[in-house]
Amino acid sequence: MSRRVRLTVLIVGGLATTAVLLLLGLYLAARHEPAFYREAMHIDPVVLEKGSDRMLQQTTALASAVKKRGHWEALFTAEQINGWLAVDLVRNHPHTLPPELHDPRVAIDAKRVTLACCFDHDGLHSVLSLTIEPYVPEPNLLALRIVNARAGLLPVPLGQVLDRISEAARDTGLHLEWRRAAGDPVAMLSLPPADDRPVRVETLRLGEGEVYVEGTTEAAKP
Repeated sequence: MSRRVRLTVLIVGGLATTAVLLLLGLYLAARHEPAFYREAMHIDPVVLEKGSDRMLQQTTALASAVKKRGHWEALFTAEQINGWLAVDLVRNHPHTLPPELHDPRVAIDAKRVTLACCFDHDGLHSVLSLTIEPYVPEPNLLALRIVNARAGLLPVPLGQVLDRISEAARDTGLHLEWRRAAGDPVAMLSLPPADDRPVRVETLRLGEGEVYVEGTTEAAKP
């Protein structure tokens, strides 16, 4: 074998090896699961059931409080939300998510909320995650700053994410306006007014593993 042929073989072999390693790296990166998601998927079913029950109790109490004049508040934990996602969403709202998405879970820290779920389509399996910073800049205006979207470790084009958010806002009748904050897209959602009593959502605050909301309900319209 001539020197030129050996050199060609080495170059082609090296490129082939690099391509295989790159594809393997992309495959593993796409299948990466966030640590919080792995932990959430191994929570005891009894704990999930209790969390779901507590979530339903909290939302029922909040719905009742909002109907009365005066101040109201509520605190929801990630454990309660994940319990509801694992139990009540599957049991009573099975068609909420498209069929290729399943097992959604959340993680909450002092600044951000991360939502993750499994994606299975045409033999492709990945864990999709979306990280947002939610806040209420003024009463009845919910801002969602989109920090990142990933499939495993790989970034997902934000255009697709923004289109889905816009579509969801249209389907639910919410007024949506897009803005920018330090280069990140921010969804500004105007909460619809109540039919009979003016309701003001005034605060949304995050803590480690919890989200707190508060507001006021004014007297019924004459």
